[in-house]
Amino acid sequence: MSLSQRRSSFREVSLGFSLEEAKKEALRCLQCKNAPCIGGCPVSIDIPGFIRLLRQGDASAAKAKIKERNNLPGVCGRVCPQEGQCQKVCVLNRTGKPIKIGYLERFAADFGKEEKNFSVKKNGLKVAVIGSGPASLTCAADLAKEGFEVSVFEALHKPGGVMVYGIPEFRLPKKIVEEEIEFIKSLGVEVVTNFVLGKTATLDELRRQGFRAFFLGLGAGAPLFLGIKGENCVDVYSANEFLVRVNLMKAYLFPQYDTPLRIGKRVGVIGGGNVAFDCARVALRMGAEEVKIIYRRTKEYMPAREEEIQNAEEEGVVFEFLTSPKEIVTDEKGRLNYLLCVRNELKEKDSSGRPHPEEISGSDFKIELDSLIVAIGTKANPLALETIEGLKLNRRGYIEVDENFMTSLEGIFAGGDIVTGSATVISAMGQGKKAATAIKKYLASS
Repeated sequence: MSLSQRRSSFREVSLGFSLEEAKKEALRCLQCKNAPCIGGCPVSIDIPGFIRLLRQGDASAAKAKIKERNNLPGVCGRVCPQEGQCQKVCVLNRTGKPIKIGYLERFAADFGKEEKNFSVKKNGLKVAVIGSGPASLTCAADLAKEGFEVSVFEALHKPGGVMVYGIPEFRLPKKIVEEEIEFIKSLGVEVVTNFVLGKTATLDELRRQGFRAFFLGLGAGAPLFLGIKGENCVDVYSANEFLVRVNLMKAYLFPQYDTPLRIGKRVGVIGGGNVAFDCARVALRMGAEEVKIIYRRTKEYMPAREEEIQNAEEEGVVFEFLTSPKEIVTDEKGRLNYLLCVRNELKEKDSSGRPHPEEISGSDFKIELDSLIVAIGTKANPLALETIEGLKLNRRGYIEVDENFMTSLEGIFAGGDIVTGSATVISAMGQGKKAATAIKKYLASS
């Protein structure tokens, strides 16, 4: 696929390893006895173990080995930031060439045959999991493997959480998510969609249906905004709205799907994380001729993955570094005219560990745009939380949990972004696993 074709296509960009490449990479693994890579994985996958099986040419066994700890290997092999986790602590990272663990995980997931003969004796205990993102699905799968009767309740019409509505098709094909959810369902997990907590049913009503414990994996789906003048004009999108329209509601297939999306030819994206790059690359594919990422620091301080930055550069995304928005200026019809910005200089480090950007007086300038996407993060959505009386939240609106991921309410556990704020798929999965262990112990003792 040529670069021009790639810019207009939602087909997957990174194609992973071929069989020959996977074997070659697997043979580089030193099979360390202390295996620091396992400690670097939030779900503690036996990384040397699955790589050893790949060396033997058995992708199916490698996939089964991964699934002992991770039920979403096809997802994680594509979007997990291995470079900051397992690959970072790989012994070969000292040479600058760590094992490409993520690519090997993806290869095993894609080419290993699925074992679907799972059978376990049910213990008769029912657990309700609210939300169907990575934390929830992990918790549900681990509990099902232990014999619990698990039901996952999802507000949207498709399960998968951020993996479905937030991550674009060209980075994570939805058929991969669907296949891995089908595997989790094959473990005996029931998935109920179009279920809004507090509206369809409350936790008390679910308790009366026999559910003995609950896991809240609600995510952090409410967008953060800039708080500047003009932000409410019709041509300004939150990253949440923009990506949901495209990914979940299939705006990129309009008019086959009845989801129009107007962005114009010149698009600005505020932010420097993976979500900002997802928005920028989607905007190109939706027909934008010029897309600018507007970021208040410099390139080396962007939190996005290096691969995402590189892909965006290749596709023609333009960067406005050391730039902060001051005002969104509209025309006489109330539509976006231009973004008034100011240049920054970097000062001493702040609480994030990065230099603090400080405005340069008199450096105001304009960026003419047809639409603007704000991708500066998310926060907890209070709507569902307000329906749970007595649930303790922290000052940022996230659920407070103890060391066992139990909330302030007996038998109600939580994990993922609704506890930590926006984080990675794999970190949410790690919390889902720990919560499942805690739920098992709680029900065994109650």
